[in-house]
Amino acid sequence: MKLSELFTAPNQLTLLRMVFVPFIIINLVDGRYSWALTLFILAGVSDGLDGLLARTLKQQTLLGQYLDPIADKLLLSTTFLVLSILHKIPWKFTVLVFSRDISILGVSAVLYAIAGLRDFRPSIFGKANTFSQLAAVVFVMLYEIHHERWVYLVRLACLRATFTFTILSALHYIYLVGVRLKALHPHAESPPSAI
Repeated sequence: MKLSELFTAPNQLTLLRMVFVPFIIINLVDGRYSWALTLFILAGVSDGLDGLLARTLKQQTLLGQYLDPIADKLLLSTTFLVLSILHKIPWKFTVLVFSRDISILGVSAVLYAIAGLRDFRPSIFGKANTFSQLAAVVFVMLYEIHHERWVYLVRLACLRATFTFTILSALHYIYLVGVRLKALHPHAESPPSAI
């Protein structure tokens, strides 16, 4: 990995997304939900933009593959945690989100250490889970600004979707790990040949 990878436009946007996190949290704690929501949406836009720039400018890097999910998790997990501390998101959702992420991180580290497995691209369920978490946070904050019934209902739907996709993506991840490990060791389960 080259240091120059850090200075590509997509990776700079990813780093900017990390910079947004403390300012989002400060505004949440101070009860300035409009500012927190604005910054969170800007961070979300930067997430889509860095991927688009990486493909358009052909600046897809190994560093970016690691930085992007780290920035996503930092943004979402921290915001979920703070909103739960502020009693805006029930704890069961945050505990589930954290349990999945910590488990995946632990399993990924072990698989990399013992099998050299480093292909951890997000699955369709993982992407759906990230989207539902983003939407849940947006509508939780929006409900604090506009106490309207439709906002409350969409907020509830997004939190339920997060609950469902967190479980589905974790199960799908376990399945994918099995498939990738089997591909690395295709003859591991074959019986020994008779001599």
